Amino acid sequence: MLRIVRASPLTTVQDAGRFGALAHGIAASGPMDRRGYEAAGLLAGAGAGGVEFTRAGIEIELVAGRCRVGFAGGDFTAAQGGARVGWPGLVELSAGDRFSVTPGAWGNYGYLRFGGDIDVPLVMGSMATNSRAGLGGLAGRALVAGDEIRIAGKGKPAVTVLPADAPEEGPIRVVWGLHADRFSPAVRERFVASAFRVSMRLDRMGVRLEDTEGVFAATRMLGLVSDAVVPGDIQILGDGAPIVLMRDHQPTGGYPRIGTVISADLDRLAQMRPGTAIAFQPVTVEHAQQLLRSQAG
Repeated sequence: MLRIVRASPLTTVQDAGRFGALAHGIAASGPMDRRGYEAAGLLAGAGAGGVEFTRAGIEIELVAGRCRVGFAGGDFTAAQGGARVGWPGLVELSAGDRFSVTPGAWGNYGYLRFGGDIDVPLVMGSMATNSRAGLGGLAGRALVAGDEIRIAGKGKPAVTVLPADAPEEGPIRVVWGLHADRFSPAVRERFVASAFRVSMRLDRMGVRLEDTEGVFAATRMLGLVSDAVVPGDIQILGDGAPIVLMRDHQPTGGYPRIGTVISADLDRLAQMRPGTAIAFQPVTVEHAQQLLRSQAG
């Protein structure tokens, strides 16, 4: 049994995601940084589920039993019983032990995975928390101090410690979107030649960007028929601001979508902190699929 001693805002229980529910208006959710989530699971030999926390970190206490805890995603500072341990990594807690995570050099999201399954009910086949819909996790909400989580069963054999996951560099790659041809060639050229900036307005639903060079300053395209959206879609809002839809995105959208961030780069974008400059590079669907296969391998 684990107790949450301290939790950053938007700390949630997640698993791989609630796929196949978008037809019912429910996004898949799941970890914002899938590679970080998977790395923490490998380190712990984890069972089902994990805890995603945000920049301010988290502190947990093991109330009873023994438990492996793997941690990864971004760069944070971790300590067991006040003694610092390397990030990413693995610790084993006994009853009464505390494990704490505080902010590090980069990244918005980190993950704790455990040597067993998180014991919460599955909703529509998943424990992933979608706080917008009030589904999954612990009563469909973010975790707060005082919450307790039971770890059931046994996990898998743990792997050796992973190397530090330094942030990748270079433009965020996109495929042109459904409404790209609604933008003039000049605007599309400026979109890929200009720098944007990650704003303070970001959460699991979307990351709003600052259009510092005014690429979309004169763009006004309202009244589109709403249709299905997916994670990574770049909507241009009515005021000309771009927003990248993330894991808890709404099911449909009525703003034009100039492009979609490819799956291989969506984790990297999720970890970009406010103020980070961002540029986009168009690629073909075939190249995007090849990058995703190579990443999975």
